[in-house]
Amino acid sequence: MTTTTPPDVRPDPPHSPVADAGDGSLAEFGYRQELHRSLGRYASFAAGFSFISVLTTVFQFFAFGYAFGGPVFFWAWPVVLVGQLLVAACFAELAARYPISGAIYQWSSRLSTPSFGWFAGWIMVIGQIVVVAAAALALQMVLPAIWSGFQLIGTDPAPTSPDGAANAALLGVILLVLTTLVNVLDNRVMSVINRVGVTAEIIGAVLIVVLLLTHSERTPSITFHTEGAAQNGLFGALLVGSFTAAYVMIGFDSAGEMSEETRDPRRTAPRTILTALGAAGLLGGLIVLGGILAAPSLTDGRLGVDGLSYVLTSSLGDGVGKALLADVVIAIAVATLAIQTAACRMLFSMARDGQLPFSGRLARVNPRTGMPSAPALVVGVLAAALLLLNFASPEAFLAIGTTCIVMLYLAYAMVTGPLLVRRLRGRFSSTGTDETGARLFSLGRWGVPVNTLALLYGLLMTINLAWPRAAVYDPAGGHWYFQWFTVLFLGVTVAIGVAFRAYRRRATALAGAVPEAATA
Repeated sequence: MTTTTPPDVRPDPPHSPVADAGDGSLAEFGYRQELHRSLGRYASFAAGFSFISVLTTVFQFFAFGYAFGGPVFFWAWPVVLVGQLLVAACFAELAARYPISGAIYQWSSRLSTPSFGWFAGWIMVIGQIVVVAAAALALQMVLPAIWSGFQLIGTDPAPTSPDGAANAALLGVILLVLTTLVNVLDNRVMSVINRVGVTAEIIGAVLIVVLLLTHSERTPSITFHTEGAAQNGLFGALLVGSFTAAYVMIGFDSAGEMSEETRDPRRTAPRTILTALGAAGLLGGLIVLGGILAAPSLTDGRLGVDGLSYVLTSSLGDGVGKALLADVVIAIAVATLAIQTAACRMLFSMARDGQLPFSGRLARVNPRTGMPSAPALVVGVLAAALLLLNFASPEAFLAIGTTCIVMLYLAYAMVTGPLLVRRLRGRFSSTGTDETGARLFSLGRWGVPVNTLALLYGLLMTINLAWPRAAVYDPAGGHWYFQWFTVLFLGVTVAIGVAFRAYRRRATALAGAVPEAATA
């Protein structure tokens, strides 16, 4: 891969906040340390856990999963968790060997070709921007349930109603203004917010699990039932019900995205990638189970519309329920911040290599704050623009949510695929040491089978998520573009990427031909 290394690569002063352990890990890849390396192990864990944000995502998509899958949709959770742990194990190996911002782009480029890696990064960053928008929409699932005054538009808070969809967009834009501001301040401020938010989220998630399980109305055997599912048949219910788990368990690679800001990244990032996913997967599964067991009714239709907010307030009472919902609001805000930060680092990484329009501006780091400000503004504005789709139709909520999952799953496969090819050709080394001299994280002899299963799982889930089911994406009918939204959005993303690459090659060729013509 060709990089645009700045001419001045002198080391930072000994007491600069930029200089820290692990600077050499960047120098060997041709980059200068510009981002401030100030994140420890817990901050790195928080980056991955807050992107996953189990409270945000479970509360946002529980109603959808239950509506289409019924109680049995719970069993899609362990399947998705195992599949994503396989992917995360592969990513942990790569994080130890390539501790660079823009993880998916950098890993894919170094495992395959610069062009293939560019498309992986391009699809990933567009997907991350869509995830930012989807996370911001989650406020609608919680704030009106705490206080009706948060319903600023209309009277119906259901996100599938025109009033709820429009209000969700408005609340989301307000949140994006705040997260964008934090993303241009200082990475220490961002780190503190992340750590405090994740701690509050973990405490809240544990409390929710305990309270729901102690207020159970039925036994776990109910999870083998499909009554009330909108999707016919057990297999169909599980396929569509898996959307909830698939949406929750993405973003664990964010610990790798923050490698250039993490101390001892080769040692820290692999561990935090796996622990963030494992912790979120366990807590999320228990919350889903607890919600099904504690719901006042499984057949009155409210569980498939109002989701877990309805369960908390009705089963635990308004006081306790709303206090826990307030904790969910914190989780949503921190998740939106973390996802936006990950997208910013991807834009920064690609721009630093001169791979994007306006690369010079996007790659600029404020030396005082250690933050790339321009990417934060770009991500914030584009995510806010996506939210405007909610004003057009309530179906946009689901279209935005599933599109972001497909984009990230495809980008993940564009890493696990080349990695598997490398393994089969014997070109992937399992040796090496981290900053402390210890051996790098490695799957060893399990590398090929784990990698193979990770790739197959990712491809099959991508197809499942993108399949244009009319009953799922256009239940009201008359909106063919929402039924095909994910496929169309992905196609447009790839087409724009192809057009930009072609333009860039032509511009480079013309620039190279000018001196020859002048000397002829």
